[in-house]
Amino acid sequence: MNQLWQPRSACGPHCLPRPGETPTVSSLRQAGRMTALFGALLFGALLVGVLPVLPPAGRQAAGRWWARLVLGSLGVTLHVRGRLPRRRALLAANHISWLDIMATLAVSPARMLAKQEVRQWPLIGSLAASGGTIFVNRTRPRALPQTVAKVAEALRADRVVAVFPEGTTWCGKPRAADACPAAGRFRPAMFQAAIDAGAPVVPLTIGYRTGPGRDGTTAAAFLGEDSLWVSLRRVLAVRGLCVTVTAAPALHPERSASRRRLAQAAESAVRFAVPHPATPTPLPTPTSLSLAA
Repeated sequence: MNQLWQPRSACGPHCLPRPGETPTVSSLRQAGRMTALFGALLFGALLVGVLPVLPPAGRQAAGRWWARLVLGSLGVTLHVRGRLPRRRALLAANHISWLDIMATLAVSPARMLAKQEVRQWPLIGSLAASGGTIFVNRTRPRALPQTVAKVAEALRADRVVAVFPEGTTWCGKPRAADACPAAGRFRPAMFQAAIDAGAPVVPLTIGYRTGPGRDGTTAAAFLGEDSLWVSLRRVLAVRGLCVTVTAAPALHPERSASRRRLAQAAESAVRFAVPHPATPTPLPTPTSLSLAA
């Protein structure tokens, strides 16, 4: 298989926190979070039938509210830095966890670009399809131009599209060791869609930590042979997990721009995001579902 098309991460279990390194909550609190998440997923199941009949603004608002509900049920605090676009932009983010998708949807009305396998996930796949996700089949390299064209079409229609150009998840360690690069290179293919559509590119940096003043954590990372269930259980156990989404200033490519240089510029903006005060984003609580988080 072409490694450029299906990149492999060097991150794995060795990147995850050792026992005792991450603050945890009690088993009872974990059970409460799981119950709250189940309620959020039930609400999502109802949305599957409603989303197709809602106007675009309604679909965006419902998807954003649902993503925030999921984060809140897991005990995850969301912080936002910078200004997120509401129309016609390609969001290019680093990729650490399945939570990245929830964090991105919670702050921007974006159509996601996701691997074809996500379409088969129970409920999540149906919600993703109903929300306008563009699926890419990574086992068929010849389908790539068609996917780029779909992304460009969405951008021309004034939509925001979010992509993870690294192509897979990495641990995102703030201080990576030589044996762990912590992040991958941004693949240039999807940046061609922004050039073709004349749309700006907004680099997004996604990071996780376990409270103010603490170093970043890899507890939320979804790596290697991790199953979704194993990763979910790890997230449920973390105390004070925070996800911060940082938007860098937009890049405005010209028609003659090189997609490789555009990818490199976006990658640099993501890697070296300048910190500035974060704005906590209020998350819906599951209390309206009579569930305890």
